Amino acid sequence: MHHRSEPLFSAMTAAFLDRSKRNFIGGQWLSAQDGSTIGVVDPATGQTIARVPDSGSAEIDLAVQAARRAFEHPSWRRAKSSERERLLLKLADLVEQHGRELAEIEALDNGKPVEVAHAVDVGMCVSGLRYMAGWATKIEGSTLDPGLPYMPPEGEFFAFTRKQPVGVVGAIIPWNFPLMMAIWKIAPALATGCTVVLKPAEDTPLSALRLAELIEMAGYPAGVVNVVTGYGHKAGAALAAHPGIDKVAFTGSTEVGKRVGHAALDNMTRMSLELGGKSPVIVLEDVDVSRAAAGAANAIFFNQGQVCSAGSRLFIHERVFDRVVEGVANIASQMKLGPGLDSSTQLGPLISGKQADRVCRYIESGVEEGARVLTGGGRADRPGFFVAPTVLVDTSDSMRVVREEIFGPVLVAMPFSDVDEVARRANDTPYGLGASIWSNDLRAVHRLIPRIQAGTVWVNCHSLIDNALPFGGFKQSGIGRELGRAAIDLYTESQSVLIDLS
Repeated sequence: MHHRSEPLFSAMTAAFLDRSKRNFIGGQWLSAQDGSTIGVVDPATGQTIARVPDSGSAEIDLAVQAARRAFEHPSWRRAKSSERERLLLKLADLVEQHGRELAEIEALDNGKPVEVAHAVDVGMCVSGLRYMAGWATKIEGSTLDPGLPYMPPEGEFFAFTRKQPVGVVGAIIPWNFPLMMAIWKIAPALATGCTVVLKPAEDTPLSALRLAELIEMAGYPAGVVNVVTGYGHKAGAALAAHPGIDKVAFTGSTEVGKRVGHAALDNMTRMSLELGGKSPVIVLEDVDVSRAAAGAANAIFFNQGQVCSAGSRLFIHERVFDRVVEGVANIASQMKLGPGLDSSTQLGPLISGKQADRVCRYIESGVEEGARVLTGGGRADRPGFFVAPTVLVDTSDSMRVVREEIFGPVLVAMPFSDVDEVARRANDTPYGLGASIWSNDLRAVHRLIPRIQAGTVWVNCHSLIDNALPFGGFKQSGIGRELGRAAIDLYTESQSVLIDLS
């Protein structure tokens, strides 16, 4: 295969790209039963770099059966917690050893800058695997002293609670952080003793398949982790609706998440949904202007704005509005666009031509409704799916660009006059995933935090994720919390035991 950026990636990445891509089911590498495939496109060039199986319900059913057999087999069902910990640590070591290769695969497949992919995506995966490995040996219940009101005086009872794995997990992940989202699902599932069927996004399946190779190398029993590629409306829908899974874990848009939730509910399948956002960035009047401008720019332009918690609504106190928004626009206008494998790239392409067109239509709608473009405003004049980082002003809360999730490098900036006003406007959204506050006045910050309806509130930073901090949203931004201790609860069932000892 020939790629414009081919000299920029390693021989290991080249070898992976040249290998035939198959599903990983029950420890075997299998093509789609009808032999059909999906082309994987490098968004920096628009060229096809690989082909993966175009799977459907038949392949999903095979994978779910394999995961069920593995879940019930003694080699996994009776494995000691210390063995689950060891295997997760082994996988973490392998991901770390192959970190550069995985980052290059992400840069080619998703378009994100390779240095960012290595430091953030791979770095979070390694630390996340090690963090969840520690939980494998620390899952516990509790003992209770029963207080039955009808218990006779001579009666003696003992009660305790215990945690057990929920079972077979159907994990459906998005295209913006393919490797990281796979680990967010797989790591807690394996720590608790579950088995997994992973369906990566059709736009970015490559890192999941490479991860499957590393899982095989780590020595996991066959069927504990299965990876099936395919379109969301075929393979993803079949997985969400499959009666053989015990839990569906989904990350993606709110629109699709609702469909996944409905399908799961029909089978009373447990679910966790990490969905969309329209996160506010609130800049108070006492702020360091240059720091706030740099922070606001990073909040929206990181990962090309393709972040569920992207700071896409910028509220700036009217006394510093002009200076902050000018600073953000200056940063945006100077950002270097380029392919992810170019180490000097600051902003890569969007995931697809379809997504780039969608983002541009939002920009056009904003202008039609009265917004003014400070910088950017449309597609960049170069091959690939590039959209220039865009800052819009003269926007109002009723505009589509302000109310709807764009998922691209588009920022709407609006002034406010007081804290009551900004709290109301920040919450005037169906979403509630993240928010950030920029200020040196800790009293004002602490008073504002509980008024913000968001799963995470950052102060003087934005979208920084720690594996120990739960992550999830209020309102239509999802159900449940990933990461931290909370993730263990997503993949376990609580069992109560009451014993009559008399």
